[in-house]
Amino acid sequence: MSATLRQRVPGQVEKEQLIAAAAEKEQREAKERTLTEQEKFVPPQFTVKQLLDAIPAHCFHRSAFRSSLYIVQDVIALGILAWASFQVDSTVAKFGFSKLGYHATRAAAHTFISVAMGLFGTGLWIIAHECGHQAFSSSKNINNAVGWVLHSVLLVPYHSWRISHARHHAATGHLTRDEVFVPKTRSQAGLPAPVEETEIEGVNLTEARQEELREAIGDAPLYVLGNLIVQQLFGWPAYLIRNASGQKSYPRFTNHFQPSSILFRPDHKNQILWSDLGLVITLAVVSYWAVMRGFREVLVLYVIPYLWVNHWLVAITFLQHTDPLLPHYSAAKWTFARGALCTIDRTFLGPIGGLVLHGICETHVAHHISSKIPHYSAWEATDAIKNYVGPYYMKSDESFLVSLFKNYRECRWVEDKGDVVFFKNGSGIAQRVAVEETGGVSDSGVDVSADKI
Repeated sequence: MSATLRQRVPGQVEKEQLIAAAAEKEQREAKERTLTEQEKFVPPQFTVKQLLDAIPAHCFHRSAFRSSLYIVQDVIALGILAWASFQVDSTVAKFGFSKLGYHATRAAAHTFISVAMGLFGTGLWIIAHECGHQAFSSSKNINNAVGWVLHSVLLVPYHSWRISHARHHAATGHLTRDEVFVPKTRSQAGLPAPVEETEIEGVNLTEARQEELREAIGDAPLYVLGNLIVQQLFGWPAYLIRNASGQKSYPRFTNHFQPSSILFRPDHKNQILWSDLGLVITLAVVSYWAVMRGFREVLVLYVIPYLWVNHWLVAITFLQHTDPLLPHYSAAKWTFARGALCTIDRTFLGPIGGLVLHGICETHVAHHISSKIPHYSAWEATDAIKNYVGPYYMKSDESFLVSLFKNYRECRWVEDKGDVVFFKNGSGIAQRVAVEETGGVSDSGVDVSADKI
């Protein structure tokens, strides 16, 4: 009798047979599970013309006077908050708090003012963004002049970002042409190749395989939270300086400050230099302010609110285009109309989104269908689009801050191959799966190139 047979425990053969049968049954049941209607996704068949026709004509009217009123609103609010900041110390002192109570109340008041200034500063940022889309007025010169001033004050290279942002609008949801928050693929995330038959769809994975993927990508909540904090603090300057979260195919050191950057054409050179000049002027003014009035005042009234503006900007743009329910298309399946619907509307902190941030979160789908619609008309345009496209209109009423952490954790990577792909979480699970289309895809022939937006 061989050593192998002598060592075999009684019942081992039966046990191995049962394990093999159980594994086979598990794989068979996973493969045969029927997708729910919520998990199925058939790419939309709309054309650009159909989407534009659904929007009332008056929504496209741009008024420089009306748009300017929102700048006045934001500047007045910032002025009042700056004045209030100067009153904090003397006002708190009148209450006779203990030393600890005085400093705690003072810190709370200054924190509130800084957050509020950051929100109204973000409102100005959004108005400048509309200028870049030529949605502020019907005059290109007015748009660019106002946008250059507002964005320069907020340390944004106006024309440089306007150009790259137009490219984003011209290729939203395109896996190889979109400009920002481009999803990492499986290989770019450093994950192992699929081993289970159902792994590509991301709907039916065994627990063992899910655990392997979680360990490979790092799915611990504290690890995810740490990375999210880094994104919120440094994401915006990192994108401008080194193309963080942008197209992975671009050369190293791609940035928004060099006229020779791959982001720009040779004829953009003067616009890039003007954008850089705007930043130099702002930094010079802020430096002079610090010398004359002290750095503490600059820190309280400019630097900290500026960091809040960056935080909200990154959070807003991240959540506009990052969600487990949003598709991403290959070149074979992408159209402008499909890309325009690859975004989601959200409610920003109750009424604050509409009153302070000019509806940039609540009306973003309409903004991608036509970026020249001014924000005050985007609400009506949104209602029209929602009624026309039905289930292809995406809206989330979940808490904005909850969505920020949740989606950062749920949207980790997409498959390397596939014409319509969805984000997967750390376990390799996708919330939707593309299914076969039932008709041809057409487009309207409307010119939506980056140069025309």
